[in-house]
Amino acid sequence: MLAARALVLRDLGARRLDVPAAVDALDAAVSQRRWWVEQWPDGADFVAGQLAQDVQDRLLDAGLGRWPRCRSCDETTTHELRIEPELGAEPQWVCEKSGITVAALGALP
Repeated sequence: MLAARALVLRDLGARRLDVPAAVDALDAAVSQRRWWVEQWPDGADFVAGQLAQDVQDRLLDAGLGRWPRCRSCDETTTHELRIEPELGAEPQWVCEKSGITVAALGALP
């Protein structure tokens, strides 16, 4: 769980969103996902991607906007990167418009 938290925190920092409100959202998501992993231990390999998606939802709900925003394609409208696979090992950030794989979770440029 700490390793998954570190990956998401690194990506928050890469986009300069490692502010207290975002870190609080991350920590709240970690707390809830601990329960999820206790109930489904085989899902531990998937928790990092789930955690990133949880933080995306929490940041949007808190009014902090869409995170992480895509900077990798030619689309001019603001859009975000999404985690793929949604439930799977080795999660990656993918542009929701173009389908371009941008980075592995924890390795945003």
